Amino acid sequence: MTYVDGFVVAVPKDKVEAYKALARRAGAVWKEHGALAFVECLADDVPYGERTSFPRAVQATEDETVAFSWIVYASRADRDAINAKVMSDPRLQADMAEMPFDGKRMIFGGFQPFVEL
Repeated sequence: MTYVDGFVVAVPKDKVEAYKALARRAGAVWKEHGALAFVECLADDVPYGERTSFPRAVQATEDETVAFSWIVYASRADRDAINAKVMSDPRLQADMAEMPFDGKRMIFGGFQPFVEL
């Protein structure tokens, strides 16, 4: 079975194009280093829930939208090795310093799939 990293962030609406550009660059680097898939999505049908929701989870404001992303790896060991390479890749160093979203509100984690169809 594969291994998946998942992410949810609030992106200011006036920085969506910068976020898309960053995602394209980052995706190319992750894939080059061995990720099997790199997917970035912007909210389309994501209501603000009364108790829980994607917008609530990242404290999205009216001037922000939610991005939901995931990266697929062959295994947890591959994920750890690939992420080490990506984090030291000089092509992303400037991007890491000036992210087009508030990284403090990012939700992220690694997941072991148990169903893959």
